[in-house]
Parts: sequence; structure tokens; C-alpha cells
Amino acid sequence: MAEFIGTDMRGSRFERVDLSGAQLRAVDLAGATFRGVDLNGAVMRGVELANVDIHGEILNVTVNGVDIGPLVDAELNRRYPDRAKMRPADPAGFREAWDILGQLWEQTVERARRLPPELLHESVDGEWSFIETLRHLVFATDSWIRRAILGDPSPWDPLDLPWDEMPDTPGVPRDRGARPSLDAVLELRRDRMSTVRQVIEGLTDSSLDDRTEPVEGPGWPPARSFPVRECLLCILNEEWEHRLYAERDLDALESRCP
Repeated sequence: MAEFIGTDMRGSRFERVDLSGAQLRAVDLAGATFRGVDLNGAVMRGVELANVDIHGEILNVTVNGVDIGPLVDAELNRRYPDRAKMRPADPAGFREAWDILGQLWEQTVERARRLPPELLHESVDGEWSFIETLRHLVFATDSWIRRAILGDPSPWDPLDLPWDEMPDTPGVPRDRGARPSLDAVLELRRDRMSTVRQVIEGLTDSSLDDRTEPVEGPGWPPARSFPVRECLLCILNEEWEHRLYAERDLDALESRCP
């Protein structure tokens, strides 16, 4: 195992590096940026954590003896009353959740339309642009609905955009240089959202508890069987969270306009 002791590595870049099981002692991480990082099972002792901004999945995270996950969850539900509805238990709940998401995204898109078109391709703090966010949601639908649930082994559109850390996969597009118009991406989005609508409208209590048939061939998700409920919950989560990211970044983009 490599050892770095008394080493000055300020400003270093680590990408697609396996640091699982690494030991960090008396290490200065001030100003460090973590994106797409797996911290499952991490143990931190004697840390100084101030002026820190964390966005991610918080589960069984204990800070000074307090599990903060339920506290964060409760506060987010207070701020966004519809958030709790994104974990439905029956077909009617999934239909309500999809209706809510459709209405919220209409408001967000209308807000984006008021900006100069070129700003919709701009990144805020290294995050996806508004257009890239919509392209990623097309990818999510193609993955969990058209591939996993409907069984299409290669459902991808050339504008699909996987998450940045996903390894390059044969047949799965990843064109970060594409600059489609908002209308072009929205047309694709409407098609995919209509597909989700059809699946949700056809749900029954029995089919919600079914499992998908494994889909062979390269792509995402892997060639495994998944609970239909899990696939649909993944889509609800993607739609909910990425709209919040988009709204956050629209705040910054609007501040750039005169």
C-alpha cells in the first residue's frame, strides 16, 4: 500500500481513483471539493467541519452521536410538502406523484424560457447546465423505464447523458459537446415523460410488486432483475432532485442578466 507522509499534495486532482480503506491522519482537506464520491462506511474522528456544504444521500450518518438523517429528511419535507409524496406506496400514489412532478417541471421550464438561450448551456459551479440536466433525465427514463421495465436493451437517444462517473459503455452515448436547443430537448423529454405516464397509468397493486426481466447487453442498469417499484421510485427521485438543482442554478443564472 502506498504511503504519503509529510507530502505536499495541495491542488492535486484525483479522478476515478480507488481510495477505499485509505487512512487519513492529520490531513488538511480545507477547500477540497468532492463530486460523485462514495463515502459509505467512512469513519471520521477529531474532525473540524465548518462552513461545509453537502448535497447527497444521507442515511445512518451520525454526527456527535446524533443520527442526522431523519432530521434532514424531516426538514426537507417541511420545506417541500410534496416531497413526502415522492415515496408512494400504491398505484394511485405514483400517479399523484407524477402529476406533481409534471406541474413543477412546467413551472421550471417556463422560468428557464425567460433566460437568454445561451445561458441554458452554462454550468453553475461545475454542475450540469439546464439543458444537460434535461438530457440526463432522458437517460434516466431510458435506463429505468424503457430498458429495465419495458425490456428495450438499447433505448438510448444520441442526446442521452449518463452521470459523469459512469464508465464509457459501448452503445451508450455521452456527447458533452452537444448544444441542442431547449425546444429540441423538451420534445425528447415529452416523449419520455409520456412513456412514464403510460407505465404508471397501467400499474396495479400486483404489477407494482413484480420484478423486471433481466435485459442483456451493455448499458444501464446492469442485466439483473429489479422490483418494478424500485425502478419507478428511482425515476421519481431523479425528477425531484434534479428539478431542485435546476431551480438552484436558475437563481444564479438569473443574477447574471441585466
